[in-house]
Amino acid sequence: MQRLGVIGGTGLISMTVGDEMKQSGLTLVRRDDVTVETPWGDVPLTCMRLQADGEEKELFFLQRHHNNGQASKPPHMIEHRANMRALADAGCEAVMAVCSVGAIASDFAPGKVALAHQYIDFTGIASTFHDDSAVFTSVTEPFDSSLNSRLSSVLRSVQDFSEDEQLFYTYWLAQGPHFETKAEIDAIDTLGGHMVGMTMPREAKLARELNLPYAAVCISSNWAAGREPGDAGADLDHHSVSSQANRRLMPVWACLVELLS
Repeated sequence: MQRLGVIGGTGLISMTVGDEMKQSGLTLVRRDDVTVETPWGDVPLTCMRLQADGEEKELFFLQRHHNNGQASKPPHMIEHRANMRALADAGCEAVMAVCSVGAIASDFAPGKVALAHQYIDFTGIASTFHDDSAVFTSVTEPFDSSLNSRLSSVLRSVQDFSEDEQLFYTYWLAQGPHFETKAEIDAIDTLGGHMVGMTMPREAKLARELNLPYAAVCISSNWAAGREPGDAGADLDHHSVSSQANRRLMPVWACLVELLS
């Protein structure tokens, strides 16, 4: 793959070519910060030209909560159409999203990094480029199976998981910006949600409309409301959630290197 888009959020605040990537044979040749104009607003991208085994690659990093240099834009205010159009216009061949999620499934303990293979969105809020005429897009399999196959092998290896370890989960889209109640998490569990977050499926829908292969690497940053072992009444804190997610980036770097290899 020559051009990869990477979307970061709570689980990936910024993008640098650190030791992990250098050890994998990626060398930074050039880095530019650019702004892409779209009909839905301007989008800042960090564009990195990398060299791997004598071949140049391009990585385009997008922070989904970008907010003109101010504090992170809250999830319900993100203009996903602008973000996804900017990556498509940059010529990305695929997009790897990095997401921090609250874990519902008992085998998705905080610290584990896995993949989304389905989502459930009952928010009732449209995420589409087609507001003026009816276009119905199939999302039976919302994530790219080829990307997920490659990434699952990497995640299994770098986390020393056996072949029996579960690596695919269903993402439940919550509206935000509030965390969920215990009762909501119990209902989500009953309806098939394994993890909960506030953004990613809206990107996945738009990627499908753009025919842009998309995969979501999900970092379990905390137990969802009411699921903390031994303390079902524990409050959730945004800063501690973010901190936990950003301590688990080694598997994310491995995924990125795999897709650029």
